[in-house]
Parts: sequence; C-alpha cells; structure tokens
Amino acid sequence: MSADAAPTAVTTDVVVIGAGLSGLVTATELTAAGRRVVLLDQEPEASFGGQAWWSFGGLFLVGSPEQRAMGVHDSADLAWSDWLGSAQFAPGAERGEGPDRHGYAWARRFVEFASGDLRSWLHGKGVRWFPLVQWAERGGYAVGRGDDTATEHGNTVPRFHVTWGTGPGILAPFVAAARAARDAGLLDVRFRRRVTELVTTDGRVTGVRAEVLADQPTDGLPFGGRGAASNRDVVGTEELAAGAVVVATGGIGANHDLARSRWDAAVGTLPARMLSGVPDSTDGLMLGIAADAGAALVHEDRMWHYPEGIANHSPVWTNHGIRILPGPSSLWLDADGHRLPAPLFPGFDALGALRHVTRRGDDHSWFVLNKTIMEAEFALSGSEQNPDLTGKDVKLLAQRVLPKAVGPVARFAAESPEFLWADTPTELAAKMNALVDATPGSHGHVDPDELAAVVAARDAQVASGLGKDPQVVATRAARDYRVDKLIRVAKPRPLTTPKDGPLLAVRLSVLTRKTLGGLWCDPSGRVLQADGSVLDGLWAVGEAAGFGGGGVHGHRALEGTFLGGCLHTGRTTGRALATAL
Repeated sequence: MSADAAPTAVTTDVVVIGAGLSGLVTATELTAAGRRVVLLDQEPEASFGGQAWWSFGGLFLVGSPEQRAMGVHDSADLAWSDWLGSAQFAPGAERGEGPDRHGYAWARRFVEFASGDLRSWLHGKGVRWFPLVQWAERGGYAVGRGDDTATEHGNTVPRFHVTWGTGPGILAPFVAAARAARDAGLLDVRFRRRVTELVTTDGRVTGVRAEVLADQPTDGLPFGGRGAASNRDVVGTEELAAGAVVVATGGIGANHDLARSRWDAAVGTLPARMLSGVPDSTDGLMLGIAADAGAALVHEDRMWHYPEGIANHSPVWTNHGIRILPGPSSLWLDADGHRLPAPLFPGFDALGALRHVTRRGDDHSWFVLNKTIMEAEFALSGSEQNPDLTGKDVKLLAQRVLPKAVGPVARFAAESPEFLWADTPTELAAKMNALVDATPGSHGHVDPDELAAVVAARDAQVASGLGKDPQVVATRAARDYRVDKLIRVAKPRPLTTPKDGPLLAVRLSVLTRKTLGGLWCDPSGRVLQADGSVLDGLWAVGEAAGFGGGGVHGHRALEGTFLGGCLHTGRTTGRALATAL
C-alpha cells in the first residue's frame, strides 16, 4: 500500500477519507460487495488503522458468554434503559422529532447490535476477549424516581469487554480484509493524502481534491513512527471523482483550541493546559471542509474528555497523556483539596467529574491513596500500556492477580513527577502544593491540616467495618462483583495503615479524547444539510458522524461504545452505500 503519486484524476465507486477503524470497516464492506474504493489518509502507512490501534480495545457487549460466566445478568432492555439515562436525548427524539432524532435511532440499533450480532460477527473474524468483564462508568445516581427518566447515567452491570490483543486485535481482521481487497484490485489505499475540498456538481458531492504530502521518515522513532506528528509538506495535488464520498476522519481531540471554543460554556471552560489522548492527526479539519460543502454539524459542544490524565513519561505525540483507569478507593480531591461530591468517585462518572473541574476553572484534580491501593486498583488505558493483553502474553497477564502493580503502572509510579509519595498527609500536601507552584498558569492550594482531617474522617468510616460515607459504601459494594474483588478493588482499610504505605497523591489533568457530536446523518449514514435534507453523495461514519446520526451517545457515553460505534457505523453505512450505488 504505497504512497506513490497517483494520476491527477481518478474515477472510482467510492472515496473513503480516513484509514482508521471506521474507514477500514466501511471500505471492506464495500469491496466485499464488489465496489471499487479509494481509501485516503493524510498519515504515513505506519499509522494504518489510526487511533484505534492505541486503544484498550474495550467493547460494550450485552448478554455475552463472558458476562454470564462472571455471574452477570444483562439484557438489551436493561442496556437500553441505561443508555437513555446517560444520553438524556432531547424530548421528541423517540418520536423522530428534533435534532437528536437520528442519534436516537442509531442508539437504538447500536444497543440491538451490541446484544446481537456484534460479538458473533467479530468472533467469526477471529476476535476474542479477556474473560474478566470490567465495570466502567458505574454512575451511582438514584433510579426509579417515578418520572420520565427512571434511570440516570451509568452501567447497571459490567459490560466493558477487553479484546484479547487490545486495539490492534480489533483492527487485525479488517487490515487483512483491506489487503485482500487490494490484491483483488478493488481497493486502492493512498497514504499522505490530505483532502482539502469536496467537489460538488449540481449540489451533489462528486469527488475530492487532495494535497499529496511528502514522505515521512520513521526510522528511529518509537513504534516505527506510528502516531508521531508528520510533516505537511505538499509535493503535489490530485483530484478523484467518485459515485460517493465517505468521511471517516475522526474528531477534534488533538485540536485543543477547537475543543476549548466548542466546550459548553454552561459547564465552565476547558483549561489552557491539557493533555492529548489522541495523535496530532486527530485535528477535526475535515469536519470544517464538509461543512463548507453544505453539511450540517450538530452537537459540537458534546465531548467525552477525561479528567484522569497523566503526562506520558515517554511521549509519542504532542502533549501525550495516558488515562488512569482507577478502582473506587482513592479519594478524589479538587485543586484546593476538597472531596468531589457524590457520586463523583473514581470510575463512576468521568464526564461529571470533568465538568466539576471545568466549572471551578481548574487545570487539575488529585487522587489521594496509598501504595497498596495503587498496586491493586490502578490500570492504564491504551494498547502500549498493556503489553500483556496486547501481546497476548499469558505469563505476563498472570501478574495482574499478584499483589504488586503491573509493570507499566510501576514505571509511572517510579518515573512520573506527578506521582508524589509521603509518609504523612502534611508532607503530602507540601509536595502537592510545590508541584502546582512549579506549573505555569496552574493554581490551587491544599491545606495540610484539612487534608489530614479528610484522610482521618475517611479512615474512621472504613475502620468502623461498615460506614455511612457513600464512597466507602460503594467501594464495599464493588467487591460483591467477583472480578472487582479479584483484580480491581482493594480490601477496605484506612489509608494510613502502615503496611499499606506510603501515601500517594497523583496529579490528574484533563485528557482530550472523543467528540460526541459530528456530521448530522440519517439512519443509513447519508450526511444531511441544516434543513434536514440529504447532501447527495456524502456519507459519514465513526467519530466524524458522532458515531452515528451526529450524536448516538447524547450527552454521556457508557464506555466500550467508541470502537463499537466505529464498527457499527462502518458496517451499517458500508452495506447501505453498497446497495445504493
């Protein structure tokens, strides 16, 4: 799949822009139906598969054999109730009315897909899963209030299925299918192509204009140059005519200025200092190009960023951050050392915690815990931070049940300046304040006496054996789930238990990741104009389409639904487009 220059004009059935997971699924569905496809991507071949390669490989599955083996009772109806409680779609969406109507329709079908064909479809392609299903986004809000929203945000049961092989394991069958289609003469993959314009003829999108970018040396770079910032040196141009164009270029996570400008002002502001959870190429530029051609963008203020980011000690891209996947025991404190309100506990409501941070105008918050809790409860997101699962290494995987931190967590604990160790709360507060004072533009001060009092109050609740503190109660309840008891939740003990020390504070920064809004699309993936009419010839998938309809998640996501959304939109739209041509 070379980046050699192509003729200046090409006629093909479909041009797919973006060679990430959603673009690959779309392209391979089209070629499986005999359609000819040109697949364009602005990055080098080393980055084939896009940001999905870097993911933890988590999928939202409902009623799976893995759940049943763990004693989890799930159903499509329960999952749909959870989805609606989290999404909070605008009134009328269920009747096919208003701006959320297409997102609602895509959501309904996604939950059916997650409880139906998704697992068997991937299983047939050789994909397998780690058997211990994880419980992400627990919510913790009241249910059954008797009004029209009987549930609030959160997964009632564990649904986060980690792929054996993580993100690369999900990509593998689609990369193989793409190569087979190329060999059959149906797929032409062109790297280092940056689309600058959608060509329209009589109101219909009929092709693209693109710049051909210079080759990007990758020798000596981590991961063979995958994810590293590439040059934008233009060495040529080309125009491609097509029966249809599909936008599969992802969201805006690496474009911090754009993210800040679109963040909902009602919940504060995104800080000036942020980390990026996606490579530099996730710049959102193609969304603007589509809008220039008449496409409607909806729900641009809906985003899914994380408040639990830490700077990567070995960065691959600009401002590279890693997300901590925490268990529920750590105290979560704001920049001034105050506990976040219930149920904003670690692992319960990521967006709620983020909004708490942005409303205050902070650029950080804190986890306060001890060494034993870190070893039991900290995991890190991403394929490169989970070499056991990514490499399918059973011997290395066995370390997860041992009473020590897994290797990547232990390395952060030893090398990251954001991991602060101390023997007493007073000493810990001094180190927390020193780190903030050394960070330009950052603010916040933790009072040593107040921190000591917070830790003592929490410890008294734990030492009681029961406790009324909602986080202590929630942590004890988490251990009722066998996976949490085995590998994710430490046995409740006071933070100041000597054998569990020393104490630890971890500075958490905002980590940009996903865009929940995007190009407004109908139930087949056709892009719409502002008046709701179809923009003929243009289709969208994946994050560029808000993972379906311009906003399948509504206001909040349940996790495992991003890769699943790429798979669902790519399969649905690829098949619909193949039929429409």
